[in-house]
Amino acid sequence: MAHEQKDRTMADPAPVDLGEDRSLLLVDDDESFVKRLAKAMEKRGFLPETAESVAEGKAIALARPPAYAVVDLRLEDGNGLDVVETLRDKRPGCRIVVLTGYGAIATAVAAVKIGAIDYLSKPADANDITRALLSTGEGMPPPPENPMSADRVRWEHIQRVYELCDRNVSETARRLSMHRRTLQRILAKRSPK
Repeated sequence: MAHEQKDRTMADPAPVDLGEDRSLLLVDDDESFVKRLAKAMEKRGFLPETAESVAEGKAIALARPPAYAVVDLRLEDGNGLDVVETLRDKRPGCRIVVLTGYGAIATAVAAVKIGAIDYLSKPADANDITRALLSTGEGMPPPPENPMSADRVRWEHIQRVYELCDRNVSETARRLSMHRRTLQRILAKRSPK
């Protein structure tokens, strides 16, 4: 049932004003997701082009810098931030949204600092992505339909401190006033929903 809901949301186009240039670069190493998203964004009026790696994304950004971009943060061949930087250099007005999973909120914040207009946690649907791409930044965004659980917020905070401590378990445990073995167990587990 949830899968059907996601597919329906991907397919429901909402009429939007994209302006003159409707070019959109989608960079994600999940082939089925990026193809599904490309179809959904095309129905919304975008002209999508897809890439499944940092190298492909950077090549497209250099050759044909788009007006819009959606970039996954973690790709098989590197970091999506490299694509964001290339897009920012080649087309400063490009509206970039970063997709993140794996507890990489701190890195997503870094993406916003280098030029992305927003970041979304995976799984994000085409409606959320379109809203983020076209957001003017005025007013407060609506509350999320699926907010993070308290366990997930705690896990995200631990991941952020861990990244800020350069992935040093002992230093992270000290700063969080936590036993090192407890922290190691938390880090070894998958992120909570």
